[in-house]
Amino acid sequence: MSSFNGHGRGRKGGGMKKVLIGGLSLILLVGVILAIVGGISRSKNGSTSLISTTQKAIKAICAPTDYKEACEKTLSGTTTTNPKELIKAAFKATIDEFRSAFHLPENITTADNMQKMALSDCKTLLQYAIDELQASYSEVGNIEIHSMGDRVDNIKNWLSAVLSYQETCMDGLTQPEVKSAMKNVLLNATQLTSNALAMVSEISSILSAFKMSFNISFPSRHLLEKDDDLPTWFTAGDRRLLAGRGGDNVKPNVVVAKDGTGNFKTINDALNAMPGNYRGRYVIYVKGGVYKEQVLVDKNKVNVFMYGDGPRKTIVTGSKNFVDGTPTFQTATFAAIGDGFIAKSMGFSNTAGPEKHQAVALRVQSDMSAFFNCRMDGFQDTLYAQTHRQFYRNCVVSGTIDFIFGDSAVVFQNCLIIARKPMDNQYNTVTAHGRIDKRETTGIVIQNCRIVPDGRLFPVRFKLPSYLGRPWKEYSRTVIMESTVADFIQPEGWKPWDGDFALKTLFYAEYGNRGPGANTNKRVKWPGYKVITNQKEALQYTVGPFIQGGSWLRYTGAPNFLGLKH
Repeated sequence: MSSFNGHGRGRKGGGMKKVLIGGLSLILLVGVILAIVGGISRSKNGSTSLISTTQKAIKAICAPTDYKEACEKTLSGTTTTNPKELIKAAFKATIDEFRSAFHLPENITTADNMQKMALSDCKTLLQYAIDELQASYSEVGNIEIHSMGDRVDNIKNWLSAVLSYQETCMDGLTQPEVKSAMKNVLLNATQLTSNALAMVSEISSILSAFKMSFNISFPSRHLLEKDDDLPTWFTAGDRRLLAGRGGDNVKPNVVVAKDGTGNFKTINDALNAMPGNYRGRYVIYVKGGVYKEQVLVDKNKVNVFMYGDGPRKTIVTGSKNFVDGTPTFQTATFAAIGDGFIAKSMGFSNTAGPEKHQAVALRVQSDMSAFFNCRMDGFQDTLYAQTHRQFYRNCVVSGTIDFIFGDSAVVFQNCLIIARKPMDNQYNTVTAHGRIDKRETTGIVIQNCRIVPDGRLFPVRFKLPSYLGRPWKEYSRTVIMESTVADFIQPEGWKPWDGDFALKTLFYAEYGNRGPGANTNKRVKWPGYKVITNQKEALQYTVGPFIQGGSWLRYTGAPNFLGLKH
């Protein structure tokens, strides 16, 4: 991929067949559920038709999936008509596929150092996928047909992340023979994950129609709990923090200071000192200073709250980049993986420059993570909002090509989004979303923000074109709403990735924007683009429904509004 196009990340290949869900399938599935509620169907002479009923149940469960043959083959050995047990069997088969693929990266030999690193990334990503699937399997195991809650959203969120991990693995592989070997071994895993997501999405809607509910707990996850009453193990400091005071008047567990006046001189040392299986918020105060380190909040470090003295005073910086031989996934100056991560009043920077192409300042895959009063500064690929539910409030994000990208469900609220001056042969694209499956619950939402050029771009803002986004993957989804858009955005608004790729399957929308760049009269005429005029439709992309913010944002201390601003 040339520097003009920007990425070595790649697009989704293979042209997966998609099958529309017909009304007949829906009726069949409803019929099976009624049969299960009412008892196993019987033949005219009164004998139990177990095999026939099981086959019907399997066909019904598989009806909404895109890969029916793989679905039915996976479930062919089961003898149950219980939809929950069939879904569990599908999840188990998916886990088994990933476990089979897990060691493949070790067995692929290559002399290319970057490919070796990318294969190492694949192994890490496959482990993340297995963990997410196991969490999903546990949740399905707690489903009760007669009592259902809305936590099925968590399962869909985790399955969306599993699909993203597979795609991230493939994106890092550039040698054709290496990429082909990994693609072949992951084909079944990809199809089964898609099928599992389809099953959960369809079953949940049907059971909702029957006014049934799931009663799901969190046995394998350590996120803050959803109930209004805080967990009993919370300390008084936790309660003050989560009441919305942020870092104010909250005693940190540890202090980081470059000048030696704290407990540690580096952020990584502070994270490494976090006790295993720590209960509650682990609070790290990072004093003002420039911290030149590559920070990792790993998956075992959950509910970390990190705050600084301000985004221009407490800065984590690095310069790893793709051109110098580091895969995009590993270029991040700061990576937040452990669930429930919160950052306040900090800056994250990658100083590699536009000529170094992909160079990530912040990579986030933490579920239910929040950033407020933070800065993310870079050029290409500044903020990698990789997976899960994320929220950014009162933040500044700057960059050039695809500088907000990933496959998360993310909302930016009251943020300043700054396009910087790219190289003379480049253009700016604010977003590049990576949804690969139509049922993924992911997308980028920019609400009540300002999208502007920086001082160096301003004089040449019409010479070097800028766009709101381009479709990185087939089902890319981005919504710009209630925001101010400056005049530097091209009248067509959005840019293709490559020819007509994804133009029919993407979803790009604008609603209630203002400013000279918000005029939609000359916008692209793609089938997947629309101007939203209905308030009810716009509401579904707000913080409450889109990232289920009403159930967890109050625990972060981040200011927010759950619906529309105006």
